[in-house]
Amino acid sequence: MSKKRRMGQPLEVEKAKNWRKTLIRIWQYLDVYRGQLFLVLFTVLASSGLGLLGPYLIGKTIDKYIAENNGNTFIFILVMIACVYFFFSLTSFMQSYWMIGIGQKTVFTMRKQLFNQLHKLPIKFFDKRQHGELMSRLTNDIDNVSQTLNTSVIQLSSSVMTLVGTITVMLILSPLLTLITMFVVPIMYFGMKWITNRTGRLFKEQQKHLGDLNGFIQETIAGQTIVKTFSQEEKIIADFTEKNERLRDAGYWAQVYSGFIPKLMNMLNNLNFAVIAGAGGILALKGYVSIGTIVVFTEYSRQFTRPLNELANQFNTLLSAVAGAERVFEILDEQEEKDSESSRKIDYIEGEIEFTDVSFSYDQEGQEQTIKHISFRVKPGETLALVGPTGAGKTTIINLLARFYETSSGEILIDGMDIQTIQRNNLRSHMGFVLQDAYLFQGTIRENIRYGKLDASDKEVEEAAKIANAHSFIMKLPNQYDTLLKQDGSGISQGQRQLLSIARAMLSNPSLLILDEATSNIDTITEMKIQEALFRLMEGRTSVVIAHRLNTIQNADQILVLDQGKLIEKGTHTSLLEQRGFYYDLFHSQIHEGVGS
Repeated sequence: MSKKRRMGQPLEVEKAKNWRKTLIRIWQYLDVYRGQLFLVLFTVLASSGLGLLGPYLIGKTIDKYIAENNGNTFIFILVMIACVYFFFSLTSFMQSYWMIGIGQKTVFTMRKQLFNQLHKLPIKFFDKRQHGELMSRLTNDIDNVSQTLNTSVIQLSSSVMTLVGTITVMLILSPLLTLITMFVVPIMYFGMKWITNRTGRLFKEQQKHLGDLNGFIQETIAGQTIVKTFSQEEKIIADFTEKNERLRDAGYWAQVYSGFIPKLMNMLNNLNFAVIAGAGGILALKGYVSIGTIVVFTEYSRQFTRPLNELANQFNTLLSAVAGAERVFEILDEQEEKDSESSRKIDYIEGEIEFTDVSFSYDQEGQEQTIKHISFRVKPGETLALVGPTGAGKTTIINLLARFYETSSGEILIDGMDIQTIQRNNLRSHMGFVLQDAYLFQGTIRENIRYGKLDASDKEVEEAAKIANAHSFIMKLPNQYDTLLKQDGSGISQGQRQLLSIARAMLSNPSLLILDEATSNIDTITEMKIQEALFRLMEGRTSVVIAHRLNTIQNADQILVLDQGKLIEKGTHTSLLEQRGFYYDLFHSQIHEGVGS
């Protein structure tokens, strides 16, 4: 564990990535709204021009109508100035209104693409990522982009135009006073450079630590039962404190450095005002400039430093948004789970399965193989049981069969066809899964069962529930099939959740059934109901069963005994007992433990 940082120490951070490339990608999203962006640019140009015109008219009013005591058209000029500032406000409102619309449409597209991308990525991608960290990219990082598009684009454009226009008018009025005003630029440049060199990296680090913290919180909340069971509250709080401190330090120094900007700008504004007032007064006494010109310059000096201030502030905001956008684009650039162009769809599966010398490793280097040279064949309608200790490779075989992962070597055939020639979604559509952890979504019981077949009628849903032995307990609930389940199906028992998952699989009417320890951690009475429902579900279907309790697979047509990724025994329950090998010892150890009673 790394040493804790003190608040007085700046955070060491990694270097930022290529922000230019990220900006180009963001522009590709904005380019769709080119027409609206032109309107925004036009109103920005108009508001910038009107913002420059106001102080100029005030200066001319002082010189022509106040200094010369000419009041004939004074009222007209005042009305004109009022109109200028009215239209300045109107154009400012319109540009914000249009840009907010563009920004919201853009982040809507980005968020939709990111969510879609998450469903196109292979399972191995999620094995390496915290769910909360992915959620942070989908929410916090995209919100950063949204806030920047809503405000920064306009302010950056307006600042540039205002800056150019201000310098131009100032040069026309008095090149000498303009030169005097420019003395703050070098101070501002080096000050901003010193600040932005630090804040850009810190904002990126802040987003990273925010994602880590979100992931930790999500994981901890989901595992509260385990935390309390093992009395690990103090450790969890300590881990949270450490991650929270990292986020605090990153945010602290990012805000400290970025907080120097307004202080620096206020100081330079006041200094510049004093210099212009002093130098302008001397020039006015000597007749080089008029009083109105000095008034215009004092106002323009503020307009000169204000866009520089906004550019610096928005640059920090932009860097923060770029950091978030980079994290979003990292996910969008991940390799999708794609089928080859020659992949095909199949309308029906008989259910013959064949593994030929299949090996697989979860690590890319392939140094530690999870399964090694596995070969077996299952005829249509047969039941195959996989048994063995934890880590033997049972679940891996199922994952390879469903193409959640690809084999390192060897071949997997279904009905004589290499599964790599079949489209993944099409292949999985012929499979039904009943897993050890029955996952249910937030929604009604009816909706959760219908997840197996979205166009199923209410009658079909209820028939599936009856076959799965779930109908009786559903009818005892307050709202029966319309009972609303909380996230992950909390509110009903583990056994009831398992019965609903069987009903869901039943409704999908699969040709190939996958059962992953579907009766583990279930009481005896509920197990009998689940077993009866499973027998109905397995009837006439090829089934692959991962079994923890060996008494549940005694009628399997074929049993594979795995250990350390190798197939060490194969046969029926009776033949394996006769061999008096690994299976024999495993079976009798369970009898002695009372598991099979």
